[in-house]
Amino acid sequence: MDTKKLWDSVLVEMELSVSKPSFATWFKDTGISHQEDGVVFVNVPNNFVKDWLLKKYHSSILRSLRDQSPLIRSVEYIISREDVRRKPSTDQYGSGVSHGGSSGINGLNSNINSDIATSASGELPLADHYINKEDGLNPRYTFDSFVVGPFNELAHAAAQAVIKKPGIVYNPVFIYGSTGHGKTHLIQAIGNQIKKQYPEMRVHYVTSERFATDYINSVHSGQGAQGISNKVNNFKEKYRKYDVLIMDDIQFLSKTEKTQEELFHLFNYLHDNNKQIIFSSDKHPNYIPNLEDRLRSRFHAGMIVDIPAPDHESRVAILKNKLLSQNLSVSPEVIDFLAASVVTNIRELEGALNAIVMQTQMKGQEPTLQEVKNLIKNTNKPMKKVLSPKEVVKIVADFYNIEEDSIYEKTRKKEVIKPRQISMYILREDFSISYPSIGEKMGGRDHTTVIHSCEKIKNDLKNNSALGQEISQIRSMIS
Repeated sequence: MDTKKLWDSVLVEMELSVSKPSFATWFKDTGISHQEDGVVFVNVPNNFVKDWLLKKYHSSILRSLRDQSPLIRSVEYIISREDVRRKPSTDQYGSGVSHGGSSGINGLNSNINSDIATSASGELPLADHYINKEDGLNPRYTFDSFVVGPFNELAHAAAQAVIKKPGIVYNPVFIYGSTGHGKTHLIQAIGNQIKKQYPEMRVHYVTSERFATDYINSVHSGQGAQGISNKVNNFKEKYRKYDVLIMDDIQFLSKTEKTQEELFHLFNYLHDNNKQIIFSSDKHPNYIPNLEDRLRSRFHAGMIVDIPAPDHESRVAILKNKLLSQNLSVSPEVIDFLAASVVTNIRELEGALNAIVMQTQMKGQEPTLQEVKNLIKNTNKPMKKVLSPKEVVKIVADFYNIEEDSIYEKTRKKEVIKPRQISMYILREDFSISYPSIGEKMGGRDHTTVIHSCEKIKNDLKNNSALGQEISQIRSMIS
């Protein structure tokens, strides 16, 4: 594989695993200069990007490169303005020394430098940062780093129940929610905890795409009918040996008829033998198109739990936890503003925080709140307004099986008040429509009524996980 294709494959993986702002910030203007004796030399635009790639993404980059070519043993980062064809010196790359800049907030530079120094050689840093090739689990996805809040406490409780009695309680577990809500972190944390508590159990994490690829390869790599049969049998035996099977992004199997058939038989075998099965998806199984009914019915046999968008308090907790893990700090005003501005996606929330940390590093001081507002304005992409308010109201009404017109009427019936308040809440939170405009479109109500309705839903979400699931399903229908 030539260097361009090699790096393109890395970029594809990174784009899927980080937020769009982070990807644009850290991977723009990067590329492979050359390879030498198992070392890949990567061009970067400046010292700060080099330092940050070493600190935050080095393990993922090296792992991706090794997946493409096992002969690659390390990565070095080179400032692109240097002569990258000559043999690099330690000042030129991977030295772990930050060039210029002051200490920043709470010793930001010194923390970055000390962390980078541990991986300055370009080798894979520590064993516990390396995804296990046998089980596919990332050791960094643990419950210690998983922030529990009102939005995900039901999913967390289900996970803890599974860990106590794998294969017995809640089998299968099906966790769904939109991108960036923490599904992958949670299901991998289950796997890592089971490995820790039950060393004798064989745990395996796989994406649905990898599962499909394994099956297709087993069919295509065999020679003749007997050869194909042997390869398919090897595929079956590989997945039937696990005590815990964790499959991520199950929705991508929706159009793969033969792969769904194999998953159906695998499911039956594992379930009948009390092996724990865990799935994740971006939507409830009822809303996955082209999914076989027999699979859908089996998903319903266990526990289906939603992880909706994090509430404000949880977003604050996530930001504080992220800063604490890196021994960093920003002002409470900035944290509160970020939590209020990025409302649906944890990855984008962390990406916005990374952008602020980057600006802090470059300026040597924490940006002002106004500077943060300007930064977020440029990086935070609002939800596309693909639907009219009337269409949103219709979706809510259909979900609660009430007449759409009743939401606009001056009625205080209990079965209408809740859908009306949820309609107002979604129009405000997801579409950023002003309170007066919402009031006008919802039957000519005063803006104070809209404010009250939105605040009530926000408060109810703190203690009502069922409401969070309902709103998440409505959002899935809207999107």
